[in-house]
Amino acid sequence: MDVQHGVALMHEFTSGACPAAILAPMPMPRTTGLPSADAQEDFIRARRRAKLQRVAAFLRRRPDDVNLILPFDEVVRALGMVGRRSLGRETIALDSIVGTVDRTRTFDRSFNPSTTETRPRWERIAEARRRGEAMPPIDVYRIGEAHFVRDGHHRVSVALAQGDEVIEADVTEICTRVGLDRSVRMSDLPLKSHERLFHERVPLPPAAAARIVLHDAPRFGRMAEAVDAWGFRYMQHTREALGREEIARRWFHEEYVPAVELLREAGLLEGFTTETEAYMRLSGQRYELLQTHAWSDEAVDRVREARATGT
Repeated sequence: MDVQHGVALMHEFTSGACPAAILAPMPMPRTTGLPSADAQEDFIRARRRAKLQRVAAFLRRRPDDVNLILPFDEVVRALGMVGRRSLGRETIALDSIVGTVDRTRTFDRSFNPSTTETRPRWERIAEARRRGEAMPPIDVYRIGEAHFVRDGHHRVSVALAQGDEVIEADVTEICTRVGLDRSVRMSDLPLKSHERLFHERVPLPPAAAARIVLHDAPRFGRMAEAVDAWGFRYMQHTREALGREEIARRWFHEEYVPAVELLREAGLLEGFTTETEAYMRLSGQRYELLQTHAWSDEAVDRVREARATGT
């Protein structure tokens, strides 16, 4: 959204109200006793909420993709599918639903209708719910703590508009190489893809893999190369022939964990967002200073001195 568009939307929906009014929560749906009229008002309110959320994102300078619904196929491609299993009927939180199998993009990330084309069907479901009619469960895929709708997009949208917090769903769990939380955006998928490639190349056990956290996609490739190099040196030294899984396991326990603990004790992890970021940066700095792959008291002192002087 550009500035001109953002200002236009702000004027359209606030009539001169202050920004705080734009960001205020939407009122809960009211009941007039006329299900058809109430359903129409539900839809109008949901459409208004979609537009106000766009304005709020603009005012807060949030990323452009913050309100984009996640496409299931692209997420699975980035994370790497390794299996699936049916979990049966469950009650799930509506705010855990962040994506869709449908490619038409008729709803935003919060499942507000993004087009008026959905209105007839949307209002029929809203009116039926207003009359107390039972709704069939929706059908979703689960990846990590997030859900993707296979069937039931309108039911999700209406339930949210009418103030529900949970919904009944038939759940199929998709197991992936890389995990997913409900905060992930479209722009995060390239990083997730690089993370997946790293774990395919360095097949760590789940608990160990969870400790490898990087925020820059290319660093996953450099780290994989570093693990390969460590494994080559290790096999030369021990005269053993090891597979990727064993190299990954030994690298983690004999190199990564001891190095991180040494850096933590030396107070060198401060200022880094994750221990893995610190390990990568400081290991590279150690080699630049001393041309060695081993940590020692001298290496720690030289790295600390270099960081203190900014060299």
